[in-house]
Amino acid sequence: MDKGYKTVDGYIKSFPPDVRNSLEKLRQAIRESAPQAVEVISYHIPAYKQNGILVYFAAHKNHIGFYPTASGIEAFKTELEPYKLSKGTVRFLLDKPVPFDLVKRIVAFRVKEQLKKKTG
Repeated sequence: MDKGYKTVDGYIKSFPPDVRNSLEKLRQAIRESAPQAVEVISYHIPAYKQNGILVYFAAHKNHIGFYPTASGIEAFKTELEPYKLSKGTVRFLLDKPVPFDLVKRIVAFRVKEQLKKKTG
């Protein structure tokens, strides 16, 4: 895997079509919930910034990692129980559907959370 991605498009295009399709849908879900967010590459993976980092995502051999920070995981812990979790990570297996509606809600939560940090 090339670590020199300059854009999210470049990152996504580096994967096989089936993975690329899931990444594009994930990207779309994030953008729908955070239309003001700036799309960047951070730590060599796609990230979305709005008053700080909202979320990251990355493709791996057997899963897509979604990184909504520890607070994003904690706030949706019950709904995320079917997935392998760690403090700030959700793993969506490549052979299972990604819960895009849940992703949208988590991103919307992170937008609100970051706005509170900025104003409060």
